[in-house]
This record gives sequence, structure tokens and C-alpha cells, in this order.
Amino acid sequence: MTRARTSALALMVATAIALYLCWKMTQPFVPALAWALTLAILGYGVHRRLARRLRRPSLSAGLVTAVLSVLIVVPVAALSPIVVSSAAEGWDSLRSESVRSRVDKAVRSNPSLGPAVRWVSRQAPSTEEMAKHLAPRVPGILTGSLWAGVEVLVTFFALFYLLRDRDKVLVYLRSVLPLTTSETTRVFKRVSEVVRASVLGTLLVAAIQGLLGGLMFWWLDIPAPLLWGAVMFLLSVLPILGAAIVWIPAAVFLVTEGSWEKALILSAWGSVVVALIDNLLYPILVGDRLRLHTLPVFIAIVGGLVAFGSSGFVIGPLVFAVTMAVVDIWRDRTAAGRAADSTPPGT
Repeated sequence: MTRARTSALALMVATAIALYLCWKMTQPFVPALAWALTLAILGYGVHRRLARRLRRPSLSAGLVTAVLSVLIVVPVAALSPIVVSSAAEGWDSLRSESVRSRVDKAVRSNPSLGPAVRWVSRQAPSTEEMAKHLAPRVPGILTGSLWAGVEVLVTFFALFYLLRDRDKVLVYLRSVLPLTTSETTRVFKRVSEVVRASVLGTLLVAAIQGLLGGLMFWWLDIPAPLLWGAVMFLLSVLPILGAAIVWIPAAVFLVTEGSWEKALILSAWGSVVVALIDNLLYPILVGDRLRLHTLPVFIAIVGGLVAFGSSGFVIGPLVFAVTMAVVDIWRDRTAAGRAADSTPPGT
């Protein structure tokens, strides 16, 4: 071990320790930073146009951050109490006498449903039971709410600097990444495409499906339409599964109670309207920007949600997409025997 090698080894160990400590400090803020990156990618076009007119990047970044915070925080703060109260009312309506009478009628018409209905009734807690179960967790819920508020502040704080200093950040990343200029551009482009496709495409399509599903349930006089619309929105985010997990059992229940017309209408909505949204609107909003097979997308979204919470909806596909971009770079280098943008031999 020469002095130079010992110094290099010590530097590597110190760098590894420093990076580990930085990761430990940054890890709690990964969801907030992921959403900040997402909003920065979505809002950069507006920021760039404002900066050209105002000629003040800081002012432009501040205005875009303020507008996005109002557009996101105000509706969520206003709608959250309504959604929670509606969900509670919907849960109560599902346990009401009118619903029980409809279920009893369906069971009398189809005795084979009796064991399943009794099992569901035993498993479903009442509102009072849910309140008693949640009461000991109130301190944890309050602490989580405070931390959620901190994450919101960190998100918009980071968003401001990601918008204002975007060019500086990209230049720095290009200087430290072990990639050529064209390869780095490919990875950055892939990140932007996946974020736009995931947020604008998937969330908007899921919101439309949830809205149409809630309206259809309301029109067919199915209990708790707002609750089921919200559930369909959440499930529509997931590929393969989607809103069918909700409307198919609802259609079967309508058949068992003898409401064939309503069951046909609901089935037509689920199989035609949802299919039209997926086949027409989704390609327009997303196109081939995700460029991932359905199975990897499913694993990326579900695994991301499990690992990172709500931000995993963006982080999961993002990790898969970046990984695929890096694998493609390795494939190009291996196939050609050189870097992607290096000069071919003999030219």
C-alpha cells in the first residue's frame, strides 16, 4: 500500500460515510422531494415563459410556486372534510335498514349468497366500533398530520429552488454522472416523460373514471355513490385492476336483487365508457411516453406505493424508467463497443 493508494482508499471510505449520512438525513424528505420534482417538471414551461417576460427567474419561480400551492393546497384543504364526512355517511348508509332489506331480499332470492353475506356482516365494523378502534391512535394521527404539513412546506420550498436553479442543477448533474452528454440527455428526457405521463395521464384518467362511476352509482340509486366514486378513483390508478373491482360486484348485486335493467346499464357503463376512456383519452395524454409493459408498470406503481407511500405513485415508475434507460445505455455501449456519442473508429 503506497501513500497514494492509502490516501485514495481513505477518501473512498470517507465519501461513502458522508453519502450514507446524507442519505439518512434526506430519507425522511424523499416523498416531499419527489413531489417537488414532479411539480417542477410540470410547471417548468410556465416558469420559463414568465422568466423570459419578467427577466427575473426568482420572481417567476415564486409566482409559479405560489400558484401551484394555491391550486393544490386550497382544494385539498376544502374538500378533505367533505370527503371524510361523506365517507362516514356513506359507511352508515351501507349499514342502514334500507340496504339491509335489499340484501335480505337478494339472499332470499339466492340462498347460496347467505354465508358470504353473513361473513361480510360480521367483518364490517360499525361507525361506533371504528371510532373506538381509532381513538387510541389519535395522537399518532395528529403527529402524522403535523408531519404531513411539514412535508407540504418542504415540497413547495424545494419546488421554488428546483424551478429557479434548474439549469444549474442540470449542469452539475451532467458533470458528476458517469455518462456522456447524449446519454445524460436521454436519461433526463426519460424522467420528464415518465413524470408527465404518470401525473397528467394516469391521475386525470383515474379522476374521470371515478367521477363517472360515482355519478352512475348515484343515478342507479346505489348506496354511498361518493364513497364508491372515490374508491374507483383510487383503484383506477392501478393498471390491470381499475374500477372493475367496484362496478362488477355492484352489477352482480343488482342482478341478485332482480334489478336487471340497472345491472345492464352499469355493465354497459363499465365495459363501454371505461373502455373508451382507456382507449381514447389515455393514449392522448400518455401516448407511448411510459414505454413500459403493463406488468412492470403494475409492479412499479404498487411496489412504489408500498415502499414510499403516496409519492411511490411517481417514484416507482420513475425508478423503473431510469433503470430501463441505463440498461439501454449499457446495451448500446456493449453492442457498439464504445460510448453512445463517441466517434466511430476510422472516421
